Amino acid sequence: MIDGYEVPVHRSLTERILLGGVPRTPAILLWTIAATLGFGLQQIWVLPVAISFHFVLVAMTRKDPYFFEVFIRALKTPKCLYP
Repeated sequence: MIDGYEVPVHRSLTERILLGGVPRTPAILLWTIAATLGFGLQQIWVLPVAISFHFVLVAMTRKDPYFFEVFIRALKTPKCLYP
């Protein structure tokens, strides 16, 4: 290493931001939809479904923390690379 070219980096700059073990965007999307259906339509079955879906998302995040970014990028790529 060359002296003077080492920079300390805080751990929060390299780790993922998780809400309940799920990345921020999918967690907010899931619970916003669950709250909308639960309060708006007054459906009680939404809560157990949302909790179980949240556990599925936690399991996917533990297996691959970048799953959602890769999934979104895969949806944006063209289906046929050569027209």
